[in-house]
Amino acid sequence: MTSLFESLKLALMDLRANKLRASLTMLGIVVGIFSIIVIMTVITMLQSSIEEGVSMLAKNTFQIQKFPAIRTGGPGMWSKYRNRKDLTLQEYERLRNNLPSAKYIGAEQGQFGKVIKFRNKETNPNVNVVGITPSAIKTNDWKVENGREIRETDVQTSANVVILGKDVADKLFEFIDPIGKEVRVDGHPLRVIGVYEAQGQMFGQSRDNFVTMPITTQQAFYGKYNRSISITVTSYSKDDYNKVIETAIGVMRAIRKNPPGSENDFEIFSNESVLSEINSVTIYAKIGAIVVSFIALIAAGVGIMNIMLVSVTERTREVGVRKAIGAKSYQILMQFMTEAILLCLLGGLVGIVLGVGIGNFAGSFLNASAAVPYDWIMIGIGLCVLVGVLFGTYPAYKAANLDPIEALRYEQ
Repeated sequence: MTSLFESLKLALMDLRANKLRASLTMLGIVVGIFSIIVIMTVITMLQSSIEEGVSMLAKNTFQIQKFPAIRTGGPGMWSKYRNRKDLTLQEYERLRNNLPSAKYIGAEQGQFGKVIKFRNKETNPNVNVVGITPSAIKTNDWKVENGREIRETDVQTSANVVILGKDVADKLFEFIDPIGKEVRVDGHPLRVIGVYEAQGQMFGQSRDNFVTMPITTQQAFYGKYNRSISITVTSYSKDDYNKVIETAIGVMRAIRKNPPGSENDFEIFSNESVLSEINSVTIYAKIGAIVVSFIALIAAGVGIMNIMLVSVTERTREVGVRKAIGAKSYQILMQFMTEAILLCLLGGLVGIVLGVGIGNFAGSFLNASAAVPYDWIMIGIGLCVLVGVLFGTYPAYKAANLDPIEALRYEQ
């Protein structure tokens, strides 16, 4: 331990004595670590925000829908999804009757870009109008703050009632209790029966800019524009979640008469499936960052080895004096290895600080929450130590094996 502290002290003294050379040597390490940390910081910020966003479904909940949550592929793939049969309310009813293992089964159907009016006030034309069954409130983890929820009788009678999202309620009823008031959606009068609790934002966009009505009412208004519904299913617990998904797929295949061996003509959407899709996309950015960092770190390592060889040559006489007064070869080896590792660690720390700072700054333009990629910071520190060991070994070995007599004669 004494030798380690002594080696660290000597390394710091040499770095202070050659500040410019040390700074230029560390630059490659800074670039390598910075490139990986800045990208991983942005990706971590995006993934955290996306996780918050897709968690709009309740726990242990998945959704059955016509289109995939993330659409990839060219026009041909789009045609494949577009040509699928629509999911209907009749299929929802049959699934509900044949899936007793589910806790809640709800149906919903949305229409975006609508204006909600109350007297002389109106919202911007960006409100999402969602038709729902009563259980969809549970499966979407919505909570009614004021008023009541939509009931089965509202769906059966296509009642002209509506529940407002927090943003819509605040916009139209700033100082008025909205319950019982009449609003208009595309000219249709609807009685307000409730207001939802605030849900917050995703990527800086509000998740409270919506209204819900009975799904039969929504279909009466907008059915000709969007005929396919989405079905949301919640299991009783995490333990039976996967079993409920498998059972639901089997029931839906039977309902939609999918031939044996054919692929499903519907999609299963869940928090986990969206995150899996996102990870499959971001993996390429991660691989790119790793490749760039690897190249930069190799170049930096070669630079460190060259500088350390120069340092060994310059300090040949110093090594000779230390050996003459009793220093062991392993102590000389440790001294120069410590210096190489210290150079890499200092450069790595600068790269980490810059990467996290600039990564969060860049991510702020995407309205993503600040994040620190702790796992990649530890990986970055480990890479710094590895580069120091790999490229500092040869110069340190050369210094440790100098003949003390020849070293004392050096430059005399």
